[in-house]
Amino acid sequence: MNTTVDPSSFPLAGRTALITGVSRHRGIGLGVSRRLAELGASVFVQHYSAHDADQPWGADDIDSVRAAIRSALTPSADFGDWGLDLAEPTAPRRLIEAAVDAFGHLDILICNHAQSGGDGSIFDMTAESLDAHWAVNARSTLLLTRYFAEQFGPIPSGPHLTEPIDERSTGRVIWMTSGQHEGPMPGEVAYATSKAALAGITPTVAAELLARGILLNTVNPGPVNTGYLDEEPTDRPAEVKQEVLRSMPLGRFGLPSDPARLIAWLVSEEGRWMVGQVLTSDGGFSLR
Repeated sequence: MNTTVDPSSFPLAGRTALITGVSRHRGIGLGVSRRLAELGASVFVQHYSAHDADQPWGADDIDSVRAAIRSALTPSADFGDWGLDLAEPTAPRRLIEAAVDAFGHLDILICNHAQSGGDGSIFDMTAESLDAHWAVNARSTLLLTRYFAEQFGPIPSGPHLTEPIDERSTGRVIWMTSGQHEGPMPGEVAYATSKAALAGITPTVAAELLARGILLNTVNPGPVNTGYLDEEPTDRPAEVKQEVLRSMPLGRFGLPSDPARLIAWLVSEEGRWMVGQVLTSDGGFSLR
């Protein structure tokens, strides 16, 4: 570790974060990683480039992604990463163990990873396509949260609570959902189902995590252009994207930095009174 930094300038100084799904320069994961690093956090990221390589926009060079995060770190912060497939049943436990080994303890977990592709309408659904999305988007998120939370011991409550909890030291978990609760997502039944599960279970898991001093919130980032909304390459018709763009109240798609700012606020001291919420940050897209 290098010299310490002023916590008033870097509000996440001394905090450690694990962020999943960080493998592309235009991805939300990199936007969040850089934002947290700029605020002083040490950052450990998970990536799985094989998934990106199967998408129309392809995979990025992981070394360049690592360099982009390192360039945002403050002098006292550290960095680590690991590439693994979160569809593997033991991967969530192994990832948490690796990040804890690197930093000693994790304060923040941001589950940004997602399975995309291989989807379709209800008439296309198979057990395999549904299970593939569930395993990555929902199951691994729940298991990551479990193993993250097991670092934290139970906190006093009720008559045993003699003074208020130090809210600045609470753990933070952020899940990512999609817009399935705002309107239909035709052709994305497997993806929307797995993301709806996270939004639906947020209050239950948030209530359980409070017993460990951990605050969980879920974010719907809206239509953020991570490459899939470009003219080419694409995985959806151009007329659909043009229609969505015309309906955006601010005249643009979201940027990765848009949800990154919200997530950084939620995991900071400023967001310590927010818990168990499903928050939509979409530039007014759901109001169109």
